[in-house]
Amino acid sequence: MSEQQQAVLLLLAHPSQHRSEVNLPLFELAKTIPGVTTVDLYGEYPEFDIDIEREQQRLLAHDVVIFQFPLYWYSTPAILKEWQDLVLEYGFAYGTDGNALKGKRFFCAITAGGKEEAYQAEGYNHFTLKQLLAPLEQTASLTGMRYLPPFALFGARTAVEDGLMAQHLDEWRELLTALVAGKLNRRLAAKLEKLNGHLDQIITG
Repeated sequence: MSEQQQAVLLLLAHPSQHRSEVNLPLFELAKTIPGVTTVDLYGEYPEFDIDIEREQQRLLAHDVVIFQFPLYWYSTPAILKEWQDLVLEYGFAYGTDGNALKGKRFFCAITAGGKEEAYQAEGYNHFTLKQLLAPLEQTASLTGMRYLPPFALFGARTAVEDGLMAQHLDEWRELLTALVAGKLNRRLAAKLEKLNGHLDQIITG
């Protein structure tokens, strides 16, 4: 694994930031990490008038792409789907000569309201988080990006009162810093269910 500086692009999709106890602190922390470009999609495109050329240029300029969002009805908030539909064009992200994203790393930073045990075959939601994220994993595959497991916080609705935020923010800072420094072991990371809780195993140096 090369330890070269990596440019990280973080795309936040949260339509109700005024009610966010988890995603907004994560996003604000990311702003303080040199080498991380932060984009609030709902803030920049309140009318969903996404600037395709601008977003494609952002992708070209970065080595790591992160989708940050709360899990909405087992999927992404609407603007992130719109972003994918418009920005990941044939001939740019896939198809003939569509190799602009090849080799870039991609993962999701997700918050889920339910507890982790709810996201199991026998649990309340009947599917694992990995299964629910399969469309995004396949998007990474089709576009030639190197997919990594999510950075996921379960039980997000009560994360603050349950005292989960301090550790989650610390791990988020550690992960972003390692990504920028090129110190994440992708092969080991790819074998995990989620990135957080295992940073000591996958960060080198």
